[in-house]
Amino acid sequence: MLIPRLFFILTLAALVASPTLAAPPLDEIIRKANNVSYYGGDDGRAEVAMTITDNQGRTRERLFTILRKDIQKDGGNQLYFVYFKRPSDVRKTTFLVHKFIDRDDDRWMYLPSLDLVKRIAASDKRTSFMGSNFFYEDVSGRNLDADHHEMIDENDTYYVIRNTPKDPASVEFASYTVWIDKKNSLPMKAEYKDKTATIYRTMEVLGVETIQGYTTVTKSLISDLGTGGNTIAEFTNIKYNLSLSADLFSERYLRTPPKEARQ
Repeated sequence: MLIPRLFFILTLAALVASPTLAAPPLDEIIRKANNVSYYGGDDGRAEVAMTITDNQGRTRERLFTILRKDIQKDGGNQLYFVYFKRPSDVRKTTFLVHKFIDRDDDRWMYLPSLDLVKRIAASDKRTSFMGSNFFYEDVSGRNLDADHHEMIDENDTYYVIRNTPKDPASVEFASYTVWIDKKNSLPMKAEYKDKTATIYRTMEVLGVETIQGYTTVTKSLISDLGTGGNTIAEFTNIKYNLSLSADLFSERYLRTPPKEARQ
């Protein structure tokens, strides 16, 4: 859904620096950032290596394949499938997301050690993804219409946008601020604040490449400032427009993942 025009504002700094080159409308900036981040190509596949570090410097690894298929473009419904390959305690675990724009996403996880398919409640979307500092919601992205948006700064490099949840009781943050790169439209940094206005969680993009013509994040870092832990995610073997079938993203493949995820 489009962000209300109430929030179409420009910063005074931008007007002073370039009086004839006004910034695009705020909804256009946010929509494009979301599309660049989550909608490259009609579908995609990547290998993801996560390194989880605790406050004592101890590390754990996660290696998985992620598949994505767009049902609708331009911020519309999507399908995601994740297959864990390493280490042994999470091997063959699968995660499925049916992302919807007009209602809560559907999420399932298959736990091979229990031979159990578990439905992940909407209330759990802001909890740890497989023991990492990423949240379940980070995998497929947050619905743009879930927040109020306000541009609070602009400089030669970034649009700086503060996002405030429309339903504060459904999330752990009071607001989060995102720095969107003007050149590639990627959100390069985010800071999450709690109800005391303290920054407790950050996201940083550490690597970007152009792959098949699409601007692509290849390395990112999530830090928990409260616990002192962090997680680095590195993306390799990234491919777009594979003509993945929507059938691969069904519950029946949770126990027997398709070859596209296992290879």
